[in-house]
Amino acid sequence: MFDIGISELGVIGVVALIVLGPEKLPKVARTVGNLLGRAQRYMADVKSEVNRQMELEELRSMKATVESAAQDIHSTVAKNISEVNEEFDSAWKEATAGLQGATQGSTDSLAFSGEAHLAESYKPKRLKKSTGQALPLWYRRQARIRTHALSGAARVARHRPRSGV
Repeated sequence: MFDIGISELGVIGVVALIVLGPEKLPKVARTVGNLLGRAQRYMADVKSEVNRQMELEELRSMKATVESAAQDIHSTVAKNISEVNEEFDSAWKEATAGLQGATQGSTDSLAFSGEAHLAESYKPKRLKKSTGQALPLWYRRQARIRTHALSGAARVARHRPRSGV
């Protein structure tokens, strides 16, 4: 920052010792050191903020470039899709034009009525609900797996020893 060599620092130190005296010199040196440290931290903060702003501007320009490229790709894809749709429609018209005595309007109505009939006749299969019958009855009886829930009173009555038998 400044072109100050060791000899100049020595001269400044001797002049400060003479002017300030040995009692105040350490306190002034600490204060000057703190001020220089604050100034360096402030400069580092300013530099980092400038770098962040530059990177932010670069990112914004990159974002604009990517958005324009995406818009170009979108328009190109949309154009290609419309061309393919037009080619398919013309090929479909050519293929259906040669049908036996059918006009274009009747083939469309036949196609739609056939699709409606298929849609009405199709019903998805319903899956049966699981009833917990995955294990056979003989195994459940043998393994003493409960098939019905018992209330507390019924459980006590079931396990109470019978008298008089």
